[in-house]
Amino acid sequence: MKNSDQNPSHSLSARLLVLTMAFVMLLEVLVFVPSVSRFRIDYLEDKLSSAHLAILALDATPDGMVSEALEARLLTLVGAHAISARREGARIFLREHMPSAVEGTVDLSRAMPRVSPVSAFAALKALVVGSDRVIRVIGPSPKDPNVEIEVVIDEGPLCEAIVAFAERIFWLSLLISIVTGGLVFLVLRWQFVRPMRRLIKNMLWFRENPEDARRVVRPSARGDELGIAERQLADMQTAVRGALTQRRRLAALGTAVAKINHDLRGILSSALLMSDRLESSDDPEVRRVTPVLISSIERAVGLCSQTLGYAGQDQPPLSVTRFGLRDLVEEVAASQTGAKDDTAGEIIFDIDQGIEVDGDRDQLFRAIGNLTRNAVEAGAERIEVSAARQEGGLIIDIVDDGPGLPPRAVEKLFRPFEGSARAGGTGLGLAIARELARAHGGDLILVKTESSGTRFRLSLPEGERGPQSE
Repeated sequence: MKNSDQNPSHSLSARLLVLTMAFVMLLEVLVFVPSVSRFRIDYLEDKLSSAHLAILALDATPDGMVSEALEARLLTLVGAHAISARREGARIFLREHMPSAVEGTVDLSRAMPRVSPVSAFAALKALVVGSDRVIRVIGPSPKDPNVEIEVVIDEGPLCEAIVAFAERIFWLSLLISIVTGGLVFLVLRWQFVRPMRRLIKNMLWFRENPEDARRVVRPSARGDELGIAERQLADMQTAVRGALTQRRRLAALGTAVAKINHDLRGILSSALLMSDRLESSDDPEVRRVTPVLISSIERAVGLCSQTLGYAGQDQPPLSVTRFGLRDLVEEVAASQTGAKDDTAGEIIFDIDQGIEVDGDRDQLFRAIGNLTRNAVEAGAERIEVSAARQEGGLIIDIVDDGPGLPPRAVEKLFRPFEGSARAGGTGLGLAIARELARAHGGDLILVKTESSGTRFRLSLPEGERGPQSE
């Protein structure tokens, strides 16, 4: 699969190389200006030093004079039109035909830094514009500070020297930037880019088949941020793989439960039919144990139905309608009272007739029925159902006077097969009720539980909800 990340011009390595070279060149530009300024001063000081040496040739003669040919040769070697030296109040000259006019003066005798804005501007001007002026350079001799040298020179050779120096600096800077950029590129590529590419390649490979254990990244022994990222990625991939494996197994379990449900219900129905015949037996002992047997078979049928329902095999999408909440609670109370007349707790409801709900009537019947049935099975004799509108939705409270939930049940509340408060229970009632509430966009929470009773709160949002499933 091709993408823009595989384009060399878009890769992180290429960007690092280009940026490194650009930053090095930028630093060289910042260094270039003071370098050119210093080169100009050094060039002029070299002229003063050469001029001083030429003046010393006069000291070697008895009368302090040289021939015109030697004078012209000395001036040519220095590259000057005229040289003047002042020492101990005396002044010595070397000069040929002077130019018509001296157009500028550079005074090096003033105490100033070798790199200054004035010197930098003059050097850049000589580099960019050039010049054919004749200038006078004045300053102490680098050979002897007590000797003041004055030399008249053409500025053209100075400009040419500055241009040549700038070219050398440019090529040297380019070489340094390439070498530095290449070294930085290799180091970054080895230390960062290659490990990052390895992580990216592994993530793409893992995405193709997350359940393959061989595709989990193997962390290196690095202790830096990339090493931490590798270990965190390995932990995350392991967790994802475990979750997918568990999900696949649960899906297979749900499918298996759905397949055996029909046969299991048939077997239990046959057993229930035979148990009904035992009630008419003449043996008093048989008649005594028959109700217990029938109750056990009914619980087995109910457990099978609840397990299948939680697996989601028979849970249809929500069919949202508008209906009265009071009528729904009345049906819940009637269905449970008629199921077991001698054991069912009394359900009392305080709900206004005008309160209506947008939701799946059958699913909400099932959720509220699970809550009231759990209260009855826990030993509650009185169950109160009330409703009130709050900002953003409807609140339904189910309060019972039972003995309350034990701490172990509260810790695992709403967990299927773990959160039951009674022996032999599955804990599916509360888990299914919460799923149904959340499928409507609401929730089910435990408000309080104590020895005097328990309060659950079912919340539903305002407005019509589209069909959806948890």
